[in-house]
Amino acid sequence: MAVKRLISAPGSIIEDMSAADLKRSIALSEGRVVMGQHLLFDGKGLVRGVTNTELLFAFGADMVMLNTFNFDDPSANLGLQGLTVRELKKLCRRPTGVYLGCPHEGVDVDDELYSVGGMTATRDHVAQAVEMGADFLVLGGNPGAGTRLEDVIRTTREVKDTYGDDVLLFAGKWEDGADERVLGDPLADYDPKQVIGRLIDAGADVIDLPCPGSRAGVTTEDVRDLVTFAHTYKPGTLAMCFLNSSVEGADPDTVRLIALQMKETGADIHAIGDGGFAGCSSPENVHQLSVSLKGRPYTYWRMASTNR
Repeated sequence: MAVKRLISAPGSIIEDMSAADLKRSIALSEGRVVMGQHLLFDGKGLVRGVTNTELLFAFGADMVMLNTFNFDDPSANLGLQGLTVRELKKLCRRPTGVYLGCPHEGVDVDDELYSVGGMTATRDHVAQAVEMGADFLVLGGNPGAGTRLEDVIRTTREVKDTYGDDVLLFAGKWEDGADERVLGDPLADYDPKQVIGRLIDAGADVIDLPCPGSRAGVTTEDVRDLVTFAHTYKPGTLAMCFLNSSVEGADPDTVRLIALQMKETGADIHAIGDGGFAGCSSPENVHQLSVSLKGRPYTYWRMASTNR
């Protein structure tokens, strides 16, 4: 069966996609894929009886990434409302993945809000994520986790050496930029293209980059140059642009303006963070991002086609 582009693929096709199929499906969507982010530790969600993941899909997201997933204590994943990842996927019928942190060894991290160790990309945690059916894995580091690019590169290589093309793997640095600047920051004391090349050589399928208009000092030109490099260094490599830094909690007009900048970068996936209320950005902002990037027809299709 031919792979369909993700923005118009029904659930009946998405359910049977392999990692390679999903990667191709994203590429075929020509820079219009929207990813939501669901913070799991921060309560059950915005609406009683329905998860934020379902809500994000209902407002136009094509993919959702679960953040702060605690592999050591599943009861801490309040946002799942008692569901397993497989059960959540069965309800949503859309690509659902997991964010794993790669904190720098020896860094004293703050576990006051959530268990940083519980979401760390250890071999056991990665194996659990694959076993539970995560459609993709995202390697990075939440703010304050002390994540270094060397940690992300090392972990990327370890995951790909073990799972190869059976896992769609995202890797990069778009946040936790206080001690080491994010990719695309002109004040970084390293060569970002060299880092991206090393991430791709280590096996990254998708390079994670910050979003112009949300990350201070990072321009559209900065990110566009890195997206172009990622696309040409190894053809077939994808890029994700991430709108966060708490700007995901702004008004829809702000999101609309930033969405146009995101489109100009040439990124394949446009993500919006979870810094809103009760574990996700406002549904209205996800909807605005979707409408700005792919128009109303494809947005309405995604909103209405869960059971197709």
